[in-house]
Amino acid sequence: MDIRWLTAFLDFPADTFGDEVTFWRAIAGSTVSPPRGEQREFATLEPFNGDPHLRVQRIGRGPGGVHIDLHVDDPRTAAVEAVGLGATIRNDNGHLLVLESPAGFVFCLVDWTGESRRSRPIRWPDDTISIIDQVCIDVPTGLFDREVTFWAQLTGWETQRISRPEYVRLQRDPQLAVGILLQRQDFGVVPTATGHVDLATNSVAQEVARHEDWGARLVESREHWTVMSDPVGRPYCITSRNPRTGD
Repeated sequence: MDIRWLTAFLDFPADTFGDEVTFWRAIAGSTVSPPRGEQREFATLEPFNGDPHLRVQRIGRGPGGVHIDLHVDDPRTAAVEAVGLGATIRNDNGHLLVLESPAGFVFCLVDWTGESRRSRPIRWPDDTISIIDQVCIDVPTGLFDREVTFWAQLTGWETQRISRPEYVRLQRDPQLAVGILLQRQDFGVVPTATGHVDLATNSVAQEVARHEDWGARLVESREHWTVMSDPVGRPYCITSRNPRTGD
């Protein structure tokens, strides 16, 4: 499968949609497109440079979460390949197909419409540089190896072990604005895979302070990343990766 572009989708319940869009627009340093869709449920967080790689969706039920769109030349052919690797088709909407990975993480296959310009990070007034550039798929322990194999085969990207054994990063095409990290969850009962977004920044402390000013809450600080909760409780991470390269 030739993945031409990858978009991170933030799915918000209807009763928090407006406030969530306001927060994430501010954090991303973006503007918001006019709504679209049959029920005006979709919008794009428009970057100041490059092609969009963040979108938002108002959902009718459930707590919301994160999913990814894979932009390909032929979604139906790609869906056959994905199913052969272990995915299941959850919904066929004609112009897009909604699937689940073997561990239950939701992703969509959509038409590629020429996106190719990777956004540059935002430089804030305090000289902090940051960008939302990664989706972390949180996978139950027993499903982790199978999930890593699935995403590596689906994308064709090399796997890269990093400093902690519970993480595997897929080595993305450097032209893409969003990468994929997989995390093995060793605690609690997580029946299916979920996801969260990660920011890369040159100053975690400054970025945390900026997010707190917008209503986010610090949950946990670690050596290379900080776990945050947005104003309605959605988890995400601020990491000390290079915001220009993602490394």
